[in-house]
Amino acid sequence: MPAQRLASALIAGAVLLLLAASPSHAAAKIQRLVSPGGIEAWFVQDATVPLIAMEYAFAGGAAQDPAGKSGVGNMVASLLDEGSGGLDSKTFHERLERRAIELSFSSTRDYFRGSLRMLKDNKDEAFGLLHLALTSPHFDAADVERIRAQVLSRLRRDSTNPTSLASRNFLELAFGDHPYGRQANGTLDSVPKIDVADMKDYVGRVIAKDSLRIAVVGDVDADTLGKLLDKTFGGLPAKASLTPVTEVEATKPPRRAFVPLDVPQTVVMFGGPGIRRHDPNFMAAYVVNHILGGGGLSSRLYREVREKRGLAYSVYESLLWMDRSALFIGNTGTRADRAGETVDAIEKEIRRIAEDGPTQKELDEAKSYLKGSQMLALDTSSKLAQALLQYQLDKLPIDYIEKRNALVDAVTLDDAKKAAQKLWGQGLLTVIVGRAPQAAVQPAAAPPKAN
Repeated sequence: MPAQRLASALIAGAVLLLLAASPSHAAAKIQRLVSPGGIEAWFVQDATVPLIAMEYAFAGGAAQDPAGKSGVGNMVASLLDEGSGGLDSKTFHERLERRAIELSFSSTRDYFRGSLRMLKDNKDEAFGLLHLALTSPHFDAADVERIRAQVLSRLRRDSTNPTSLASRNFLELAFGDHPYGRQANGTLDSVPKIDVADMKDYVGRVIAKDSLRIAVVGDVDADTLGKLLDKTFGGLPAKASLTPVTEVEATKPPRRAFVPLDVPQTVVMFGGPGIRRHDPNFMAAYVVNHILGGGGLSSRLYREVREKRGLAYSVYESLLWMDRSALFIGNTGTRADRAGETVDAIEKEIRRIAEDGPTQKELDEAKSYLKGSQMLALDTSSKLAQALLQYQLDKLPIDYIEKRNALVDAVTLDDAKKAAQKLWGQGLLTVIVGRAPQAAVQPAAAPPKAN
């Protein structure tokens, strides 16, 4: 990136960051807005700062990448703002930077997502540029090859990164040849095979109005926003043409895989089948998961692995839910010669909470934290827009923010114990990336002497 363009981007980002820091929106009034053309959005009008944040998503994501060509959605996400309509890549980005407009796209497991942030006075240009990106991307050969080279460069780095290798191998262990087992950003084999026809086909199949979900928070009135939504999304195809994705249960534990890599620190990734977002026991699982590994410095895993034994700098565990499956998944890094001890400590603590559940004190403290932290989690326009979009994707009611704390409060100790047994009673899927155990306790071999 040229120095002038980089400086402009940094200034734009700083302006939006400062303006986004506003009081909590958790109690804001959420409206269901339907534009004159029938585009629906969840909307919070907020004139605290002259900023508008929009998050949106189309069903599809990396699960729609063709077999053997994983990474198509990721390539599309990287290229939509690289020239569209009558603007080449350079001019398109100059327009964004000149008006401090932040526009980005991403391909997640189930959704093709986008984000747009702008100052109120620049809303017409911001929504206009997004419309061009979605409806008339160029996919010029020079831009495609430049982005492809960047993606391949990251993939080559990932091929020697223990955390990236652990994540890739864990998904393959959990889901096999199901689309969820593929890499969203592609592989060194698949990305070179992706051509412009693949990307245009992806856009034509995925970017359509019937699966579109939108959340907007900011300084704009409903009538104006409705017109902007119609101009931006109204011309998209009415219906997507998605390849069906089958339901899948993660591989049943226990299973363990080892990936040799000559690095000083061994990475351990662990997990197993999770609880789906629509499961009646989800909130109990969410609360008890906070106790085990989601509570940062207060979690059981942190105390057992870091504080008591000094085996790792950090350890976390979280719930991950998708449209067709769910996981719990955790990660830590440790010295190569203490990897076995670290895995044993994690397995022991997970087995203990599965068998005995949490204590009443742990449950009360977790519920108190989760209720109090909601305000901080929604304290900017962007955070609230992201949350409102996720609630829509999770098929939650529009008043979920108001109901959430009552749902947390309703979790009983018996609920938490049942959720712990369901989540962790089968054991773990574990992927270990690092030196072989015998190599970990030996010094590295001396380099051969030159003849």
